[in-house]
Amino acid sequence: MKWAEGIDKLGLGLYFALCIFAIANIYSVDQKLGEKQLVFFCISLFVGLVIFVGRSKFFENMAGIIYIGGVLLLIGLFPFGKEILGQKNWYKFGSFTMQPVEFAKIGTALMLANYVSGPDFNLKVKKSLWTVLAIIGIPAAVVLAIPDVGSMLVFIAFFIALYREGLSGLLFGVGFIFAGVFLIALAIPPVYVAAAVVVIAGVLIAMNYHRMSWDVISISGIAGSIILLCGLAFGSPYILEKLPKHQRERIEVLYKGEKAFRDTSGYNLLYSKTAIGSGGVLGKGYREGSVTQGKFVPEQETDYIFCTVGEEWGFVGSAVLVLCYMVYIGRIYYLAEQQKSTFNRVFGYCFASILMLHFTINLGMVMGLFPTVGIPLPYFSYGGSSLLAFSMMTFIFFKLNYSDKNSLV
Repeated sequence: MKWAEGIDKLGLGLYFALCIFAIANIYSVDQKLGEKQLVFFCISLFVGLVIFVGRSKFFENMAGIIYIGGVLLLIGLFPFGKEILGQKNWYKFGSFTMQPVEFAKIGTALMLANYVSGPDFNLKVKKSLWTVLAIIGIPAAVVLAIPDVGSMLVFIAFFIALYREGLSGLLFGVGFIFAGVFLIALAIPPVYVAAAVVVIAGVLIAMNYHRMSWDVISISGIAGSIILLCGLAFGSPYILEKLPKHQRERIEVLYKGEKAFRDTSGYNLLYSKTAIGSGGVLGKGYREGSVTQGKFVPEQETDYIFCTVGEEWGFVGSAVLVLCYMVYIGRIYYLAEQQKSTFNRVFGYCFASILMLHFTINLGMVMGLFPTVGIPLPYFSYGGSSLLAFSMMTFIFFKLNYSDKNSLV
């Protein structure tokens, strides 16, 4: 059929497969929640159909309004938000709840794509750089103030899209170094970490001595970076101590193990690992998992839904699911790179990068490789806001891709 030309069947097929498999697993955890997720899925499909039959230029033209609306929804949480599980990041309407940060990500992706595709954009110009930092930083700062550290981390995804558009990779390197120093200084005495920073810096300077420009600005920058890193090393234990108890314990679990906090922050992780490990190669069978059916993991249908897959479908089922995500995310990156429109390309990179961070952090969290930060598994975790928001991004991108493939330009 001619109208179907340009529809990416592999991408949409994987989207349907992930959503249907997710509903089945949520149903295994809680039958009523599985039925509600099916309703959310039907609503998402209806919204997706509306998006697909609409004009693709709508999102480019309305990017600013959608972005501002998303930021205002985030700000509105402070006076009107409902506190759930210690975080005031929900609106509650009767029996329904809505998490605006999921929709703020869509607005930020659209706004970033709109600005980057403009004729005056040039990352080498300070005005452009500061503008994109503001576009990302404003909603990220509001989310951090809520506080919702997990969702704030996802805003890093937008820098991956900017890297494709020419942002220096040095920014990522600096971020990894500071994060590494902070985490290492929690495991070994800070004085050793600071000493290592000075030694490594000295070696790097000696190796590049003749290629470096020894002006006042360069010397000040090098000295300032070393001082900041050493200060971070000594300050890491103090920063950890000042965090709220539940956040502090979630980080300490990585160093001391979940059994040290089995009655508090390590409880979910302990039983999550138990469920995944007990699944073996082929799993215990659908709705046959003792941990899942025994309700040992609180809120298992949301952030910890992957342990249901591990227990009931085993290593093979988990591997297939991971492979589906990898192919799906890779497909979106591939299609984004093929776009003739800069707007389409940037939005595609934003979308794929958001999926990649959600997927990586969630699986790392469930397996104890990352602190518990409340990041849902895209399409898979229970929740209407998450499923609807990811479905909207899905259909927006595939609509843009469809229009791009049928464009005569």
